[in-house]
Amino acid sequence: MAGAADLVAARAEVAVVEVEEAVQGYIVSIVRATRESPSLSLGVSPRGAAMLLWAAKAWAWLAGKQFVTPDEVKAVARPALRHRVVLRPEVELEGVTVDGVLGGILASVPVPR
Repeated sequence: MAGAADLVAARAEVAVVEVEEAVQGYIVSIVRATRESPSLSLGVSPRGAAMLLWAAKAWAWLAGKQFVTPDEVKAVARPALRHRVVLRPEVELEGVTVDGVLGGILASVPVPR
């Protein structure tokens, strides 16, 4: 069972996972796209962008990597962001879901190479 010291150590290890500027830009582009989406009345905040970055770093760390790729960002984007956006009521009545909107954004934002 993990104790407080284990959690502090894990957080320190996650903190040193590297994120290239291109991947940081990718996160910013995803967040910006949520703010510009006509399906959303509320997009992701700067704090949400920071949490997406931390989630991607943690996911990479759990996989034994020392750096974040766009694949880690994509893997955690929906769970990290779905509660940070609000669908427009008329879109929700049409059956659109937050996960569907986020999926469309992830499909449309160019992935860095």
